[in-house]
Amino acid sequence: MHTQPMLKDNALKGKTYVVTGGGTGLGKAMSTYLLQLGANVVITSRKLEVLQQTAEELEAKTGGKVLAVACDVRDAEQVEQLLAKSLEQFRAVDGLLNNAAGNFISPTERLSANAFSTIIDIVLKGTVNCSLAFGKHWIKEKQAASMLNIVTTYAFTGSGYVVPSACAKGGVLALTRSLAAEWGHHQIRCNAIAPGPFPTKGAWDRLLPGEMAKKFDFKNRVPLKRVGDHQELANLAAYLLSDFSGYINGEVITIDGGEWLQGAGQFNGLEIVPDEMWDDLEKMIRGTKGS
Repeated sequence: MHTQPMLKDNALKGKTYVVTGGGTGLGKAMSTYLLQLGANVVITSRKLEVLQQTAEELEAKTGGKVLAVACDVRDAEQVEQLLAKSLEQFRAVDGLLNNAAGNFISPTERLSANAFSTIIDIVLKGTVNCSLAFGKHWIKEKQAASMLNIVTTYAFTGSGYVVPSACAKGGVLALTRSLAAEWGHHQIRCNAIAPGPFPTKGAWDRLLPGEMAKKFDFKNRVPLKRVGDHQELANLAAYLLSDFSGYINGEVITIDGGEWLQGAGQFNGLEIVPDEMWDDLEKMIRGTKGS
């Protein structure tokens, strides 16, 4: 069931959503489902050729309308042009999905200032640029809208070896909650999703190159013993962007099969203890004084 679409047919008919980083990976999966639900979608990233190929593919697959716009979200002027082109094509935008990101693994002491800034600029500054451009437009037009930011569980726990990303995503999470409180009276809702392991070829090849992916098997870290299916994330994103979630504001919803909790519990690693050893331990405990 978790691989099946969740919302009813045409649930988003007539709506228009802008998806940053929408040409590949999870952004593409979420864009696909929005289209299948009847929405128009604007996909954006820095590579126009990739976007155009994706737009053609998604239109053929869904029958929906896709606008491909090249945009570097780090550049506020390009973001303004993205908004203008979206309005020119579809007249109104009902929601923004801030999905564009960058990441790599490295011991922090090996990072240059430029490497750190690159991630901060894409993830945090890019989300700010998009949020400001679209938010100001919605406020001016007195239009209700929905903003959804893709963060990560280590936005609230922190994580070694991805420190720039953790800092940037933590900032996006604070932005989400802050704007939810400030812009709620404008009927602009701001929420976030913190996905766990949802493998995508491009991103995971860069994050865990070579043999590292085999050695660092995420399934072993997840209590459900599997990784996420893209449709599961798309279902949640579509719901949070839609009017069906109209009373959800300022929330971050984790979808990771319990991964971050598995790492947080001090004794969760005891799952490796076999039943026979538990039998022996129980006898020992019962045999101790005072038991």
